[in-house]
Amino acid sequence: MHTRFVADHPVSAIGLGGMPMSIEGRPDAERSVATIHAALDAGVTLIDTADAYHLHADEVGHNEELVAGALRTWGGDASSVLVATKGGHLRPGDGSWTIDGRPEHLRAAAQASARRLGVEAIGLYQLHRPDPAVPYADSVGVLAELLDAGTIRLAGISNADPDQIRLAQEVLGGRLASVQNQYSPAFRSSQPELDLCAELGVAFLPWSPLGGISRAGDLGSRFAPFAAVAQAHGVSPQQVALAWELAQADVVVPIPGASRPASVQDSVRAADLLLSPEELVHLDAA
Repeated sequence: MHTRFVADHPVSAIGLGGMPMSIEGRPDAERSVATIHAALDAGVTLIDTADAYHLHADEVGHNEELVAGALRTWGGDASSVLVATKGGHLRPGDGSWTIDGRPEHLRAAAQASARRLGVEAIGLYQLHRPDPAVPYADSVGVLAELLDAGTIRLAGISNADPDQIRLAQEVLGGRLASVQNQYSPAFRSSQPELDLCAELGVAFLPWSPLGGISRAGDLGSRFAPFAAVAQAHGVSPQQVALAWELAQADVVVPIPGASRPASVQDSVRAADLLLSPEELVHLDAA
């Protein structure tokens, strides 16, 4: 597996997003654990989770506990795996998502996430989403406190715009490790954030990186170029999408979600797929 960096921490070029294993339509725990183990066996060393990845109101942290359990039962050495979690988003249990970026909430949420993950210090802790009711600097300031206290080792933000990225870098004293925004062939409006991260040397973690390209192969006319390149290489369109994202900048580390071992095994092969300059231009214009 090729490696990239989150701050000074080497990680696999393709990570694993844990959300599909814990929200609507989730598989049983056995299949989820098998999926995480398959990712680890394939060389994945970045797993993204969040305390809000759950279904019912009384199971906050469902995915964090799932990831922690899978790491404990894996037969390999999990010491190099960077587990990234997030706080500031909530699920009341009625299918909705709410936001709480208050400093007091984030402090408590980080402590609870550390307990569920079974760690003294969280590898990467991310502000899940800006709270319009709370000054952004106040929410990010908690990440600085957690860094200084040793509660977390790296700090990141998610769903941020360029001004928020710059502000977070300032509040954190240059210690912003990552930005996690939606980015895929179907959703490219985070290109300015990706470009800024490349300029700053901050890892950019696309969430939903396969958006618009279903595993069933129903791509639609817009994604015909991805299907054509995939056919030329004898690979899946999903691999082409991830390889295209990796080619955008060295700071990009996609975190495709998965709930089946076969899905993550296909995704990780994108790290070995080299697209030609002509193919990249063609896909950029798709």
